[in-house]
Amino acid sequence: MKYSALLTKQLFFLQHRYVVSFIVVWLLMFLVAADIVKAQGDLMIYPKRVVFDGSKRAQDLGLANTGKDTATYLISFIQIKMNEDGTFENIERPDSGQNFASNYLRVFPRTITIAPKESQAVKLQVINSGNLPPGEYRSHIYFRSVPLPVAAGEKETITDTTSVSVKLVPVFGITIPVIIRIGEDSTTATISDVGIDFIDPVKPQAVMFLNRKGNMSVYGDLTIDYISATGQKTRAAAIKGVAVYTPLNRRKVRIDLAPSAKIDYHQGRLEVNYESSGGKSPGAIAKQELVLK
Repeated sequence: MKYSALLTKQLFFLQHRYVVSFIVVWLLMFLVAADIVKAQGDLMIYPKRVVFDGSKRAQDLGLANTGKDTATYLISFIQIKMNEDGTFENIERPDSGQNFASNYLRVFPRTITIAPKESQAVKLQVINSGNLPPGEYRSHIYFRSVPLPVAAGEKETITDTTSVSVKLVPVFGITIPVIIRIGEDSTTATISDVGIDFIDPVKPQAVMFLNRKGNMSVYGDLTIDYISATGQKTRAAAIKGVAVYTPLNRRKVRIDLAPSAKIDYHQGRLEVNYESSGGKSPGAIAKQELVLK
């Protein structure tokens, strides 16, 4: 009887664990479709950026392995700067006006192994930040995959003993920004130099600059609506999660415009909206219009 009861409890635990893991993986897949999760390869991470402000001191990151093999990841911090064209560059020293956050963050665990279709939480915590001057501090948490070990007894076949055999093992990695904000946010943003690039007439692009001024980064969603001469509005483009990180003052953005029989990009006008997609004060950040000719 005792053995039967113990077996029943173990089966219940395993079933419960399986159901919870299934729900977490399913939820992360749903959030990926909604562009809320950072995903690459077989690793999904939620949320795709972390901001510590006010009294918030800790945050859990949800990681899910959607692949068919067990995966191991090493977790560390790296420093990144944003270029004017929106690309990123790894750096060792901060640019003028840029502050790193890694010295004030703790992450646990530093190594994780996730079975297929399973999930695991990683905890981020702010430390030693009591005397930080006002401003924004940013680093990026880096999840680097560990290549699978070669099975015991497995050897590479070399047919020509005079040649050198080289095996390239790709290393997969993914990063998300982690931001600490101290003090009041004085940041404002504007949109300027809006235009349309017709280099490819079949796929025109909207081109603009997002301009940032203040002590913090800006982050939000961009939408572009086409408004005809009769006032009919049609969504022409949308892109989520567009940031201008400190200390960058402006970022050039290109967005593909939707080809449509209802839209004539040579007449009417475009309405560009940049709106906050989260945080304490979601809402309009900047707006601009372009009269088409």
